[in-house]
Amino acid sequence: MNARLPLFAAAAALIAPASADADVRHSIDLNAGPLAASVVALSRVTGASIRVGDAGLWQQKVPAVQGRLTVDQALHRMLAGSGAHPERLGTTSWQIAANPRQVAQAPSSAEKQDANPIVVSASKRGTLLRDFPGTVSILSGADFATDGPADSDNIASRVASVTSTHLGAGRDKLFIRGVADSGLVGQSQATVGQYLGDVRLTYNAPDPDLKLYDVASVEVLEGPQGTLYGAGSPGGIIRIVRRDPVLDRFEGSATLGVSTVAHGAAGVDGSATLNLPVVEDHAALRVVGYASSDGGYIDNLTTGQKNINRVHTEGGRAMLRLAPGDGWTIDVGGTAQDIHGDDSQYADRDSPSLTRHSTVAQPYDDNYRMGELNIARDLGDLRFTTSGALVRQTVNERFDATVTPGDYRLFRQRNHTTLASTESRLSRPMRDGFGWVIGTSYLHNSARLTRTLGPVDATPPSTGVVNIVEEETLFGEASVEPLHGLTLTGGGRLTHSRLTGHPLDPGQLLAAAAKEVDTSSRSETKFLPSFSASVEPGRGVILFARYQQGFRPGGLGIGNYMIQRFRSDRVATMETGVRWAPPGDDRFSLAASVAHTDWRHVQADFLDALGLPVTTNIGDGRIWSFDMRAVWRPTPELRLEGSFIVNNSKLTRPDVEGLRAIRLFNPLQGAGQPVPAVTQPGGLSAVQEVEQQLPNVAELGGRVGVDYRHVFANGLELSTGGWARYIGKSRLGVGPVLGGTEGNYVDTGWSARLGRGRSGVTLGVTNLLDTAGNRFALGTPLNVQSGGEITPLQPRTVRLGFDTHF
Repeated sequence: MNARLPLFAAAAALIAPASADADVRHSIDLNAGPLAASVVALSRVTGASIRVGDAGLWQQKVPAVQGRLTVDQALHRMLAGSGAHPERLGTTSWQIAANPRQVAQAPSSAEKQDANPIVVSASKRGTLLRDFPGTVSILSGADFATDGPADSDNIASRVASVTSTHLGAGRDKLFIRGVADSGLVGQSQATVGQYLGDVRLTYNAPDPDLKLYDVASVEVLEGPQGTLYGAGSPGGIIRIVRRDPVLDRFEGSATLGVSTVAHGAAGVDGSATLNLPVVEDHAALRVVGYASSDGGYIDNLTTGQKNINRVHTEGGRAMLRLAPGDGWTIDVGGTAQDIHGDDSQYADRDSPSLTRHSTVAQPYDDNYRMGELNIARDLGDLRFTTSGALVRQTVNERFDATVTPGDYRLFRQRNHTTLASTESRLSRPMRDGFGWVIGTSYLHNSARLTRTLGPVDATPPSTGVVNIVEEETLFGEASVEPLHGLTLTGGGRLTHSRLTGHPLDPGQLLAAAAKEVDTSSRSETKFLPSFSASVEPGRGVILFARYQQGFRPGGLGIGNYMIQRFRSDRVATMETGVRWAPPGDDRFSLAASVAHTDWRHVQADFLDALGLPVTTNIGDGRIWSFDMRAVWRPTPELRLEGSFIVNNSKLTRPDVEGLRAIRLFNPLQGAGQPVPAVTQPGGLSAVQEVEQQLPNVAELGGRVGVDYRHVFANGLELSTGGWARYIGKSRLGVGPVLGGTEGNYVDTGWSARLGRGRSGVTLGVTNLLDTAGNRFALGTPLNVQSGGEITPLQPRTVRLGFDTHF
């Protein structure tokens, strides 16, 4: 149950807004037509998982179904006279099977359709997976429903191509398929776009690490995704699909868990969800609230404190849905989450396991707020959608900067971001050999970064910078099927950006530096084309190829107490792949792809000569990646899954000027003088290695998982599963200054849930082998040159949880 849903394993739409308990009645209004369309529509309305065991049934004509019905009642009415019947597999899942001696004829080639209509909603036009020309992973919300507080780290543990830094919850960076700049957080934009529904969560702030309570699914699209998602998606996108308010019934759920960390402290977590109809069939409110306290496990040998890195999280969401009629849907909502870490989670490499020496506490906070508005209307075959959001995120961090014993010093960093974004689009799903989407968007992002470095008990003048980006965009994409089984897709995105930056400093150093750099506004206009093709050479086999671009705008950064402008970067990726699932037999599926990425003017958050983060262009790079995933169901109750990814990345042409941050301002030498390259013992400079591996992405990674589900005769249901993931070696950053190695460890987990009806008990264990490992070779940026800091895995953690639905 912790494993990723196979790309071709479920014959149901994954966007499921509600519970599908057998005795719950739903307002159902299904038109007569093919069983394929009726099953997808019923799954969307009820949240049921419905699979079809025989492909020949998929084109059977079924009657209209209307009324307040349970899923079982609706299926029996739908299948009356069709030669098939429903079979209940679990609490929320059914199978449609042919009656004995009445197996329907296999469809002709003209009628042939994918018997597994998984919808890739992140395509912005409801593209079926069989028509999607790219690599995509879809995780069911059920994977996160009962195992406690799930977050971005849980996504990374289920998708081999997703990796994360591990500085701490709420201040990490996410990467997909090797497109990674550095592990530090500065002014460069994220390489992965993160979305909640249709609204953007961040622009150039850290991952907010929203908890995945009450979600329908999570979609991971490997990048670039520049045509549909614009700037900030060169690596791809992660889209969380929440459960929407249900208009016609009251429902809710709750979870409660307690945990204990080996060599550490205990923790507790809880959540509650309520769906409240306000005006039946016209208005409903859905509210989610949660809180957790994760036990610490790092000991500070200098101060004698134990388990110093406890993390506290509180948050929630609320969404009001209005259905005024005539096909309109209006959603108004908000999201809030606060994360507080009592101290950092790094350890000393050469000290006893899970310990370190630090002189001062290094707490951090991530406070996230978002308000949103979404309006949609179905217009026959067309769908109109408009959405907007206002986001505010503030991340406060403290790092130990003590050099001389007794002279306690702190490096403080505050990243405050406000983001306003809107998008409107009109789309037509792929029907009768034609589908398209066209839209416009506007984005305004203001990022204010301030820093201080000085004694703990004194606040020196802050040094900072403000970057403001405005983007106006027109985008479109269309697909045609000129021949049966051949789909061609083309699109483009035209973006006009206005970039403004200015320093924040009360002193004279930056005023002098500003004279050396043009800090006025400037504009950029970019066109990002995309082309793709998919072909079905045989039943159940899809071959695809695609070309797409992505970019990140430039801005201002701070380095060596100077102002430095960094340029926009751009990626172009060519990808080819194959997906295979035998029609009518979902016991086995396979997907594989190979991609080449050309990355120009790579932006990275580097370290300056003083050891502080600075954003600069480090040169050009290229990435080769190959990934494969397979799923096998030897029995309906047992599912085995395996995947692996290979990345080969190089910084092929270092930008010497960017790496040295030269000819801007050096307070020790005067304006216009070059800053010498930082040199390690042995004389190797940060700009002498011509071909280097890009940072924070392992050259090899893989995952295996097993899931088993059984319903006993007395109605008791057992779900259990385990997984193991290997993270290969990677480097912290580019150049010897950030050249520490990390990775090369195995992470594991197992859980089991025993329940009846709407309630259950879960026992879960993470890091079964109690591996220490090294997830991230950074503790405090000012001490990175020593290479003496590691970030161990959280030790073996056992959680006992209870969940109920009503």
